[in-house]
Amino acid sequence: MANSSNNDKMSQQGPAFDSNCMTLTRFVLQEQRKFKHATGDLSQLLNCIQTSIKAIASAVRKAGIAKLHGIAGDVNVQGEEQKKLDVLSNELFINMLKASYTTCLMVSEENENFIEVETEKQGKYIVTFDPLDGSSNIDCLVSIGSIFAIFRKQSKGAPTIADALQPGNKIVAAGYALYGSATAIVLSLGNGVNCFTYDPSIGEFILTEANMRVPEQGKIYSINEGYSSTWEQGVRDYVEAKKDPTKGTPYGARYVGSMVADVHRTIKYGGIFLYPATKSSPNGKLRLLYECNPMAYLITQAGGLASNGKINILDVVPTKIHERQPVFLGSKKDVEEVLSYLNK
Repeated sequence: MANSSNNDKMSQQGPAFDSNCMTLTRFVLQEQRKFKHATGDLSQLLNCIQTSIKAIASAVRKAGIAKLHGIAGDVNVQGEEQKKLDVLSNELFINMLKASYTTCLMVSEENENFIEVETEKQGKYIVTFDPLDGSSNIDCLVSIGSIFAIFRKQSKGAPTIADALQPGNKIVAAGYALYGSATAIVLSLGNGVNCFTYDPSIGEFILTEANMRVPEQGKIYSINEGYSSTWEQGVRDYVEAKKDPTKGTPYGARYVGSMVADVHRTIKYGGIFLYPATKSSPNGKLRLLYECNPMAYLITQAGGLASNGKINILDVVPTKIHERQPVFLGSKKDVEEVLSYLNK
């Protein structure tokens, strides 16, 4: 009876709380101490990005109630109609980044030109971001996300567009937020990849998966097969091989249409994510600065590979802020295999 009474009391109190949990803020501060000349600016910047993500997650959860679904009435630089959540998410990122006093330049998917921060608020970092990736899925409640990459300003004096046109191998930190059954931030500061899940009871992101690693080979391929007639022959041959039981165990096909969701699954379970060039998009469709590069950086930090079909995508030097590239990323052996088909 005594045990039953104690169990009842524990049940009423709820599950035990970890009094020494590793929050995202604590983790970043801890990592900062590893660098001799750290000023704390990166920690401050990441804290502001974290706040933006919390606000976007809240807006996503109540979008239907707040009537945030539907078209906002504008078209972004990509020629895509902007959803109301797109516009809100973009404003949240821009305002929080400006208020951080750590950035001098921003590149957003939603803005035709780069965004220069007011001189009195400028810092030493450049941030490129897609404030709401997969927004075409908003109305049907499919997982969506935010993607970002952080670069250090290379030039002296006032920032210019050249400061934003850096290859992905110059990234200081990159990550994405996933708004799904839970809200998570997957982040790399150049020393592995870690996943933090939002705990609404304390309002913090908690480390839930440390040192994430992409399996060396997976069993899933992720591509929009509706465009198969417009792919180059090597891509068609590879995908057919993944379905052919005479060439090994067939792979499963998984495609959400939200890059964050598809890449997150690829990091967790392995396999390959492909978004190749097509006849209508001969240069690829995904944007280099704020989609391909951040995701390639995370995949690489987690032990995988990322390519545009010819070279490592992190080595591509961008020539314009909304440049597009084909992308093949995921498990090391899977990416090597698709490249062998492309290079035949």
